[in-house]
Amino acid sequence: MPAIISAAEGGDGEFVPPGPSSFDLPPFANLGGFEITKPMGLVVLSAVIVIGFTVLASRKAEVVPGRLQFAGEAVYGFVRNSMARESIGGEHFMKFVPYLFSLFLFILVNNYYGILPFLQFPSFSRIGFIVPLAIITWLLYIGAGIYAHGPFGYLKHATVPGGVSGPILLLLVPLEFISNILVRPFTLTLRLFGNMFAGHLLLILFATGGAALLTSGNIGYGVVGVLSFGLGIAVSFLEMLVMFLQAYVFTLLASMYIGEALADEH
Repeated sequence: MPAIISAAEGGDGEFVPPGPSSFDLPPFANLGGFEITKPMGLVVLSAVIVIGFTVLASRKAEVVPGRLQFAGEAVYGFVRNSMARESIGGEHFMKFVPYLFSLFLFILVNNYYGILPFLQFPSFSRIGFIVPLAIITWLLYIGAGIYAHGPFGYLKHATVPGGVSGPILLLLVPLEFISNILVRPFTLTLRLFGNMFAGHLLLILFATGGAALLTSGNIGYGVVGVLSFGLGIAVSFLEMLVMFLQAYVFTLLASMYIGEALADEH
């Protein structure tokens, strides 16, 4: 809790209500004029964790898997069977499993930083780290659609609903273009960012508010402060579920978009 509490305290120790400024962490290192902040370090660390986990889990693959191999195979099988195979189909799904598997693990690790002691900051509560993932995913499914149907064929595939003709297309085609091509990277970004930002802000509020009430010197406020800490713990468990679900939803939507781009009919 100290890391969260200090994020919402002023220089004089007085309580400062948490807000967007609570996510603007100062740099902890300076490399030749390039400042490194905590979120930047966590993102790099997550890449190291994901690469290290996959290498160690697959380095000595055996018929009877050890714990690490079993964990790696469980996550890989979950992404491959529950998302890629179901959404993309049996013919093409294996081409995209490596990306989806890496994407799921990367988001999962960065999300769970928010509840790890001493780290206590979900990297994806900073929208700048999500935008590249959404753009890469967008380029991937757009590229898959162009590869499968050709540039103009994919444009028609993505914007003209099957079985519809006549003047109504003047209304539907622009809407489909906006929905299927322009809006999707924004919705991917905002869904993940909004959940991580709001969840962490809520934890800061319960932790700092509880600390302020407990140290107020008022017994009644102290009781409410204890309740605030209790609610913070309950929200932490809820956040554990949300963090997993957001990694799952982002990866699932990515696989669904790829599947739609490759499908024969819109």
